[in-house]
Amino acid sequence: MRKWFCFFLLLCVAALSAGCGAHSEEEESGYKIWYLNQDGTGISCEYRELQAKTAEGMVSEMLELLREEPRDKELQSVIPEDVRLGDSTLEGLRLYLDFSEEYLQMEKTREVLCRAACVRTFCQLQGVEYVSFLVDGEPLTDTNGEEIGYMNDEQFIESAGEESDVYKTAELTLYFTNEAGDALVTEQVTMEYNSNISLEKLIVEELISGPISDGLYPTIPPETKLISISIKDGICYVNLDETFLESVYNVAEAVPIYSIVNSIVDNTDADQVQISINGETNQVFREMISFNTIFEKNEELIEE
Repeated sequence: MRKWFCFFLLLCVAALSAGCGAHSEEEESGYKIWYLNQDGTGISCEYRELQAKTAEGMVSEMLELLREEPRDKELQSVIPEDVRLGDSTLEGLRLYLDFSEEYLQMEKTREVLCRAACVRTFCQLQGVEYVSFLVDGEPLTDTNGEEIGYMNDEQFIESAGEESDVYKTAELTLYFTNEAGDALVTEQVTMEYNSNISLEKLIVEELISGPISDGLYPTIPPETKLISISIKDGICYVNLDETFLESVYNVAEAVPIYSIVNSIVDNTDADQVQISINGETNQVFREMISFNTIFEKNEELIEE
């Protein structure tokens, strides 16, 4: 049964990121502060130097810049004037931003772009890897009432060089592994992505990137390249490079395979998965599992 998956169109009519100002490479220094374009369909950035030296001080300075009017007259502040910001808290590598209830009055397109601008701005800082959004102290939720959770800049995915007028939101169930490496553990993540990217590609690339949550561990070597992926007649064909065969993590043989299979079956229309290496299925994974087969979801590997 497919669960934890919702899919709705956002009314973005331009690329999420239109680039960073009209600066030459010599002029581009400092940090990128992201702003909204004048018609509210995309974001772009300006480079600013920060005076603060600590992570907390830089966060405060960036917040002020995000609320100010940008120098470029073609841009505007990404945070509406009536939205107040309460306490911002940096705990470990996670930044918590607490907005007033007016935040919820933003149109969906602007709210997504506001989040994208904030995440991309703050995740440049060495002490910030994830941003969490709160409204009056409560976690921000999506249209289904699910918490948005921690976000990093990789969760706003674009399709470089292609035009698109639609962005989608996907709530995914991804399968990673436990500390022992002998079972699969689920992670729920929310992704905003360009419609030029297929959902199945998004899933595998997120598996390669690894989990966000504490207590979960990666299953696929991070240097693995996804060569191609497609779904036809209920089968998802995943073509990876030979890096996938390397044993960089101490996990059971079946864990990397079914990390991919279970994640794809739970979140797409595919019921089965065929994995190949450089287009070939005559490979054996760790001398145990032949790729010359079609895999189905494995419930027994899931940790309860």
